[in-house]
Amino acid sequence: MNILLVEDDEVDVMNVKRAFSKNNIKNELFVAGNGVEALDMLRTSIVPLPRIIILDINMPKMNGIEFLKNLRDDENLKNISVFVMTTSNEDSDKINAYNLNVAGYILKPLSFEKFITSVATLKNFWSLCEM
Repeated sequence: MNILLVEDDEVDVMNVKRAFSKNNIKNELFVAGNGVEALDMLRTSIVPLPRIIILDINMPKMNGIEFLKNLRDDENLKNISVFVMTTSNEDSDKINAYNLNVAGYILKPLSFEKFITSVATLKNFWSLCEM
């Protein structure tokens, strides 16, 4: 099962990759730096389509909420499970994300150990999806 990470911060991308390694997650991870790039990858180059997207909210070109709107409007992509993983603790971002049917909203933790725990939670979810 492919996974797409939509994240513009290189340190956060590195942390996700390290947390995947610490959690023994072997799934192929594709990375897009913003929503525009992610939609292009989903529509042209990721085969099979990912079952899960990990999405940041605050990004250039197209933010996470705009990406979600585009994703949910696309017949071929609308059923992909999306987890928001962001530093944004704004109620409006949470409400907008849940109104666009995200599977979860995870605040980026400050410590790497908490980050590993957050990724373990995601692993449990997609393990259920694979069944």
